[in-house]
Amino acid sequence: MFENLQDRLGSILNGLTGRGALSETDVSAALREVRRALLEADVALDVVRSFTDRVREKAVGAEILKSIKPGQMVVKIVHDELIEMLGGEGVGIDLNAPAPVVVMMVGLQGSGKTTTSAKIAHRLTSRDRKKVLMASLDTRRPAAQEQLRQLGVQAGIDTLPVIAGQSPTDIAARAVQAAKLGGHDVVILDTAGRTHIDEPLMVEMADIKKKSNPHEILLVADSLTGQDAVNLARNFDERVGITGLVLTRMDGDGRGGAALSMRAVTGKPIKLIGVGEKMGELEEFHPRRIADRILGMGDIVSLVEKAAENIDAEKAAAMAAKMAKGKFDLNDLADQLGQMQKMGGMGGIMGMMPGMAGMKDKMAAAGLDDRLFKRQIAIISSMTKAERANPDLLKHSRKKRIASGSGTDASDINKLLKMHRQMADMMKMMGGKGKGGMMKQMMGGLAGKMGLGGGMGGMPDLSNIDPKQLEALQKQAEAAGLGRPGGLPGLGSGGLPGLGGAKLPGLGGGFPGLPGLPKKK
Repeated sequence: MFENLQDRLGSILNGLTGRGALSETDVSAALREVRRALLEADVALDVVRSFTDRVREKAVGAEILKSIKPGQMVVKIVHDELIEMLGGEGVGIDLNAPAPVVVMMVGLQGSGKTTTSAKIAHRLTSRDRKKVLMASLDTRRPAAQEQLRQLGVQAGIDTLPVIAGQSPTDIAARAVQAAKLGGHDVVILDTAGRTHIDEPLMVEMADIKKKSNPHEILLVADSLTGQDAVNLARNFDERVGITGLVLTRMDGDGRGGAALSMRAVTGKPIKLIGVGEKMGELEEFHPRRIADRILGMGDIVSLVEKAAENIDAEKAAAMAAKMAKGKFDLNDLADQLGQMQKMGGMGGIMGMMPGMAGMKDKMAAAGLDDRLFKRQIAIISSMTKAERANPDLLKHSRKKRIASGSGTDASDINKLLKMHRQMADMMKMMGGKGKGGMMKQMMGGLAGKMGLGGGMGGMPDLSNIDPKQLEALQKQAEAAGLGRPGGLPGLGSGGLPGLGGAKLPGLGGGFPGLPGLPKKK
């Protein structure tokens, strides 16, 4: 998400922060570049003009030109205005209404309404413990109702039985009645779409709204359509009245113009964004976190939330116990690699780490990407249980068999074993004796600084952190210098082993949770 804009704004604002003093001309020149970058990202012209005017008004004030670090003050102003443009505070789906709460999904054909309906139902079921009923009102598209039924079976969510020949308004009324009788908390109505906005579609949406009285009307829009998505939102809001937006395919949109424009143009909050095809790949839209990500400040809170969702607490506790004894075999390494993949892979994690978003291209150039992890997991999967538990057994003949089974060669296996040895040595050092081991002291100290309770051998128990603690964590991380571009303490400009610059813990030496990666030869 936002890769193009992130790169452009990053280079423009870095040019300002490196200057000792700023004149009004410097600020104007930078804002011209910001304006160009936003227009190239497909942000609406009116939104761009309003944004740059507000930034200029604040950035040429006396307090900026006389401040100690004027460049950083400009970055802060841009950051604050980005948050304002994206909607200030994040707004989730509102379920504060008598059950069953009716959520009506609207949008054009092909925007991903049916899949998004199932994703929202899955999210409400798994995270909010709600009983959800889904109903397809799409009688025009072949097999649309069957598609929703299959998604319901796949996710374990109730769907309204199909009765042939019923009109969309009758199905809506039947769905609400069935939800009342079935004791459901939420009913999601997946309406029909068209290839373009037309009068019959709008009349049908208005009739369904009148019949079902929805509490939420969510417009599903494909973020890749750019400015068309903004016009679509405006039309639907005028005719039907939407309460929020859901943007799909955000993972494939390097520009992000739709996300940046829609809130400003319609005044309606973006509530959720689709970041992948899988059922769980739907995220809440947090303007502050998105602004942080666009300006390369990372997203510590989302990273911790992702870790809490994907890290198995029992496995983590078992790993901590093994680390305390200084043990670390190839099964443990495979678990670590698998967890990284669940959290979005190396690129996803680096994009959320403060000051590290710009390192992704260097990593890819060095061959340190997610394909490397898949190759390493394939190598470990081709070993026997005894070999995984005791890598010293791996002599030439065994390596030959493993290389053949995993589609790799002996050099790949040697690199993996070297990486494992480095990590195992690190574990021994961290699990060493004396005051509970270096690892426990270090993680315990970090937990103490962040104001979090210790669990898993001094490490904060991620499964029990509530949103307020996460927000406090973000603020404290920013105060500690983790929220600024290039602001990882002691890392200077960052860098990766073998690429110049300081080593990032977990990429050079192998920090638990971020497997060590070998230097490029």
